Amino acid sequence: MATIYSFASSGRENLFAFAGDRSGTKLPERHGPWRPTGNIKGSEPLPHRLDRDTVEQAIDGPGFQLWRMKKPEA
Repeated sequence: MATIYSFASSGRENLFAFAGDRSGTKLPERHGPWRPTGNIKGSEPLPHRLDRDTVEQAIDGPGFQLWRMKKPEA
């Protein structure tokens, strides 16, 4: 996969997604609205050491991969 597009949910705190298209047309509406946050080229690593093969398989299947940031400990 050449480029993976990244998104953040405006409706759910700390929820993010990767998609195979710039518009995120396959992202689940119930967790949106989604705002684009950037793109990752094929030669670049994904943030937070997420596994690129796993993300690409998800994008090839349902069309997206969701992920969460851990809440900071108090």
